[in-house]
Formats: sequence, C-alpha cells, structure tokens
Amino acid sequence: MKCDMHVHSYYSGPCTTPFVSAFCRESYSDPEEVFEMLRRRQMNLFTLTDHDSIEGSEKLREHPEFFLSEELTCHMPSGTEVHIGVYDFCERQHAQLQRRRNDLPALLMYLTERRLLFSINHIFSSLTGRRELEDFGWFREYFPAVETRNGHMLPKANARAAQLARRWHKIAIGGSDAHALPSVGMTYTDVPGARTKQEFFEGLKSGQGRVRGESGCFTKLTRDVFAIAGEMMREKAWTALLAPLAFAVPVATLWNYRDENAFLRRWPAELWGPYAKHERLGWDSLSKSAVEEWA
Repeated sequence: MKCDMHVHSYYSGPCTTPFVSAFCRESYSDPEEVFEMLRRRQMNLFTLTDHDSIEGSEKLREHPEFFLSEELTCHMPSGTEVHIGVYDFCERQHAQLQRRRNDLPALLMYLTERRLLFSINHIFSSLTGRRELEDFGWFREYFPAVETRNGHMLPKANARAAQLARRWHKIAIGGSDAHALPSVGMTYTDVPGARTKQEFFEGLKSGQGRVRGESGCFTKLTRDVFAIAGEMMREKAWTALLAPLAFAVPVATLWNYRDENAFLRRWPAELWGPYAKHERLGWDSLSKSAVEEWA
C-alpha cells in the first residue's frame, strides 16, 4: 500500500520567500487535481500536508482512502523553526495542534497522548533557517519518525536522513513535498501487504514501511518553480510584468542548493563526527519528563 505522505495544495498559503510572499503562493495545485494525480501514479492512500491548514481537504473527505494530515510550522525551544508532519487526525485535533504548535513540550504531550504519528521533515535542510544542536536532542528523544526521502531534497541529504533514522531507530517516512503537479506522487511511503489505512499505519509503526521514488535535483526544482510562476501569472495577470525576471529562477534554485550543501556539510559532522561528545554522553540537557515516551 502506497502513500505520498508530504504533498501540498493551494491551501498551503503564501510563499515564505521575502518580497515574493506579497503576491505568490506556496502552491497553486487544486486539491482534486492533486488527488487525481496521486491516483494516476498508483497511490492507494491519499492525504494533503498543507502548511498549518486542512482547508484543502474539504472536497476530498468523501473518499474512504483519504485521511487528514498537515505540516505544522513550529518554533523549537531554541528559537529555531521546523516543519513537523502530523498524520491521520480529526478536525477537532487540528485546532488543538494549531494552539500548541509554538509550545513544543505541550505539542509533544498532546501528540503522544493521542498516539498520533508525527515526523520531523527535511531534517538536513536549510529550508526553515538555522538549526541548533539541542534541536536534534528533541528530535532524537521524542519524535517517532524522520522523513528520510523528500522529493525535493538532494540524494545525499536523504541518505544522511536515512542514516540518522537507522541510528536512532526511527520510523522512515517518504513524500514528494510537491508544490506543483508534476512532482506529485513521485516519492512515497510503501507498506507491503497492507490492505487498509489501519494496517498501513500499524505497518509503519512496526518497521515494515519503505520509502520509494525520487530525490530532488536542480532541474526538478527549477521546473516546479517555473510551474508555480506560471500559475501565479494565471491567477494575478499583473504579475506577468515580472516575466523578464525568469532568468533569475535557475540562479535562485542553484543558490538554494548551495545553502543546502553547506547545511548538509555541517550537521551530520556535528551529530556523529569525531567530536560529537553528545553521542557518548547522551542528551542530558533535555528533561525526559517533559513528555511521555511515544509507543
């Protein structure tokens, strides 16, 4: 049973890039078109993981193989920002997640008490800005899952995430992180032998899940950015005046992967390099009484 566990639609809100955020959205994909693309690419379970929103799910709830998910934008105790995937909950729980998303201990307690599956997404990416070493302590102690294959992360970033998940004995999650239709369903999580949603999640929790499909690359990201720009101009005709800036798109995506590579060079070395004393001493600065152990 296959499911793309990280996919966006029109309801992910405005783009977070400075200046561009004033007129461009994260995605222009219609939820029903996303659903049909996922079906075409032979997914068996369906979800959307829009940023802090389940609004795009309204038209899809009638499908028995659809379940609610979202990507929470959260602030860590260190002050950094992270994206957390949360899967298979109800509308009332969405409201509670939003209330707690900037209070990590409270959020973790809620998630573990409700036995909801959640993951740290694109763990070795600069997408959400800086990271602090103590953030990884929280990920290690309290997060049951790690996104180990993201359809827009470089292969080596996904490989490092998979390595980390194995070392920490975490559930592996895979998803396309598609903001444009061409990438939808090209990366996914597979639980062989599962026949229902319940069996799919039970299989994930028991270690039977497998991540499949593509990683990211310069040409793929550039293609999707152009697709988003085209939809932006279709929705807001005046933005066609920005078309001469199209030459800057490949430069921007290349610069993005430059930052990604710098981030990737730093953090795996800090986590398990020769001077990673915390690997031997443990994450003693964290209070393990902050949340219950997830099981």
